[in-house]
Amino acid sequence: QVQLVESGGGLVQPGGSLRLSCAVSVSIFMVNDIEWHRQSPGKEREFVALIRRGGDTLYADSGTGRFTISRDNDKNTVYLQMNSLKPEDTAVYYCNTFRGGNIYWGQGTQVTVSS
Repeated sequence: QVQLVESGGGLVQPGGSLRLSCAVSVSIFMVNDIEWHRQSPGKEREFVALIRRGGDTLYADSGTGRFTISRDNDKNTVYLQMNSLKPEDTAVYYCNTFRGGNIYWGQGTQVTVSS
């Protein structure tokens, strides 16, 4: 069993920044890729970014150049630094990972970009 807890969401003005955290209950080297997804009202959940166990990263086009995913191995935590935020980034942000054939999701953290 793996538990993920997201935090760091909130209300920010357009052009602002937020750093989301995803705390993993086991060593991040015991799971596969850790991903960030988001879901806006009325829309399907969409991929945002991932970091592989080996450290490689991948981003959706929507976040390229604005978002950075990173991790702290000692804290078993993955971060999503989001800069130059836009109203269309408003969503609930979730992290997930895979282990033993199972997918695990956190409860999500709300990000609202509005003036």
